[in-house]
Amino acid sequence: MKNLVFKIGVVFGILILTFQLISFDSKKPKTTVSIQGEQFYINDEITYKGKSWEGNKIEGLLFNSRMVQGIFDDSNPDTRTNFKYPDTNTWDADRNTTEFVKAMSDWKSHGLLAFTLNLQGGSPLGYGNHGWINTAFDNLGNLKPAYIKRLEKIVNKADKLGMVVILGYFYFGQDEHLKDEKAVLNAVDNITNWILKKKYRNIIVEINNECNIRYDHDILQPNRVSELIKRVQKLSEGKLLVSTSFSGGKLPTTSVIENSDFVLLHGNGLKDPKRIADLVKRVRDDKGYTTKPILFNEDDHFDFDKESYNLRSSVESYASWGYFDYRFKGEGFESGFQSVPVDWSINSDRKKAFFNKIKEITGF
Repeated sequence: MKNLVFKIGVVFGILILTFQLISFDSKKPKTTVSIQGEQFYINDEITYKGKSWEGNKIEGLLFNSRMVQGIFDDSNPDTRTNFKYPDTNTWDADRNTTEFVKAMSDWKSHGLLAFTLNLQGGSPLGYGNHGWINTAFDNLGNLKPAYIKRLEKIVNKADKLGMVVILGYFYFGQDEHLKDEKAVLNAVDNITNWILKKKYRNIIVEINNECNIRYDHDILQPNRVSELIKRVQKLSEGKLLVSTSFSGGKLPTTSVIENSDFVLLHGNGLKDPKRIADLVKRVRDDKGYTTKPILFNEDDHFDFDKESYNLRSSVESYASWGYFDYRFKGEGFESGFQSVPVDWSINSDRKKAFFNKIKEITGF
């Protein structure tokens, strides 16, 4: 009898251990983004496999949208009230992230495979900075737990959906809250180590948004930002793909083109779609360029129903394109993805036009 009880106990213990191992394994990240030549892969399969649109190759591209305010908050009491929800008359950072996560499946169902999320956000009014304090780092470069908790929710959901997060570390107008260059380096190391510790492989890094605009720290400016690109590459032993961006229509420096794993471009200010194609060509013609993907992750030009528009020009140039939409003056809560508070659902005319076009192009 004792033998029987012992054997039952052993079997039961093995079952418990097996269940725990399965449960633990199920929590491991599942989505991996990688690059082969000019093309993006997710879980070792080329994106949009076999897809073409109006004679243009689609497979290997990474259509994306600027959703930088997913973990937004404002620690300045004098400006925080600017971001209150119309239905509650108060701002709620956790609600913002919860509604972001809820909307992600719908984005994916239209063919969107990636989005940009920033640790220091972007202008919550569309353009400009006016005193708000929105940063995932304290002044010494340590991570703020509340921000990281919100970030983790979004990255986990993206991992589950098979989506890629273009994670921006710094934003002009907020980098001055880091005390000095040492704090910048600490911030880079801390967030990079957090990504590595969590074993996320669905994140690609944008060191800073538009490095050529008003950064306080020299190392975040064009002449030195390649140091940070190489720092993240070295720290991650090549596991993280890294780049940085310049302002609309601006060609990245040769050093940035050469050292980046993919080239980031912005289409803001380029009203003529031919200039999109020209910018892509100039990247490929640059002496620092070797075969790698070219990706727009910010462009506030639409006209998806016209014969010629920036998205089309980007596709025809075999470059990925990213949608940037903010709330225009006089528009309602449902408009724009950058203006806070954000309605993350697809229910404005511009949002519908973009997502329907992406669905058409990708065949989702």
